[in-house]
Amino acid sequence: MSARPANVDLGERRAPEEPALDESSLVSGLRQGDVAALAEAFDRWHQRVRVLARRLLSDAAAAEDLVQDVFEALPAAARRYRGDVDLQTFLLGIAVNRVRRHHRAAARRLRALARLAADCPGGAGDASLAGDPEHLAYSRELAVRLRGALDQLPLAQRVAFVLCEVEELSSGQAAAIAGVPEATMRTRLFHARRRLRAGLTGEHEET
Repeated sequence: MSARPANVDLGERRAPEEPALDESSLVSGLRQGDVAALAEAFDRWHQRVRVLARRLLSDAAAAEDLVQDVFEALPAAARRYRGDVDLQTFLLGIAVNRVRRHHRAAARRLRALARLAADCPGGAGDASLAGDPEHLAYSRELAVRLRGALDQLPLAQRVAFVLCEVEELSSGQAAAIAGVPEATMRTRLFHARRRLRAGLTGEHEET
């Protein structure tokens, strides 16, 4: 069973003998940031959100993170609730929107990795091998290796790669977000690309 989000685990849950809040009172409590209301919403619907997340995402860990994200977002989202659907339906809508965001981010990441793979001989971008079963299998293997390599990058280099290659921001924009000079961002991106290409070829690069 998933733990409650940190901001609802403050010892302020309603006593077991207290009656459950009706939906109107629950919404009101959520809008006010009431911890007990958020805890009750979590108790009522966390399993429903979890089932939906696991059906929509192939990664169980990502699904668990999404459950936490949904309930952490609920108090702010409740201020936009207009009552045209029941609260559970509204909550599941938040979950679906978070899943869409997750898939968009994953797609951007895969496109960035595919561009990197295309720079390598025989890589995923080699048009002469398109459709070849062995090449397709190799491309899948490359994607797995690159995802692992990205996770192993030093944080500063990972930030540079994600901002510039995945989010497709300019080096200037990325530098402003990270709070570093643009030249530093470009250097970090250079080293990130080099390390990731090394993951493709099996070579070892110095940090």
